[in-house]
Amino acid sequence: MVALGVSSPPFGLISFASSPSSSLRMASSFPSLKSSFHGIRIGSGVRALTPLPSRGGSGGGRMVVSMAKRQEGMKDIRAKTTEELNEEVIDLKGELFLLRLQKSARNEFKSSEFHRMRKRIARMLTVKREREIEEGINKRLSRKIDKQWKKSIVVRPPPSLRKKREEDKAAEAEKST
Repeated sequence: MVALGVSSPPFGLISFASSPSSSLRMASSFPSLKSSFHGIRIGSGVRALTPLPSRGGSGGGRMVVSMAKRQEGMKDIRAKTTEELNEEVIDLKGELFLLRLQKSARNEFKSSEFHRMRKRIARMLTVKREREIEEGINKRLSRKIDKQWKKSIVVRPPPSLRKKREEDKAAEAEKST
């Protein structure tokens, strides 16, 4: 049996019980005054809710596969040199900028690309920072080097835009010939 009680300190206790034999009881010395609500008291015998076990088990398998893919991706990133990582970060940031432009122009784009590119950039920067830590570069010096690196970046079109321009030039050359 579970008993719920609503109490107000100056006026007593109103108690509701789940059994049909119990009745509503009000102990109040001032019935004409309204009481303020001060919470619900839950009696003993109430069990905490526990999450249900998953059915099928297919969700766990997908997670293992994605973890394996991520580990493969990290191996590829760690195999690159720091200069290659810097170049790829610049290219990915350019791609991210183009994606933002497509979104603002209300063109068709894959919204999942935002998440994918940001995560890829973060992984590359993480590997870059891990290498700095191995070299003994502290956080403050790292930020200073990073600021200098950002200032030295030459703005250039991302690879997808360069590829598109080359295709357009090739198409124009075929038309003119």
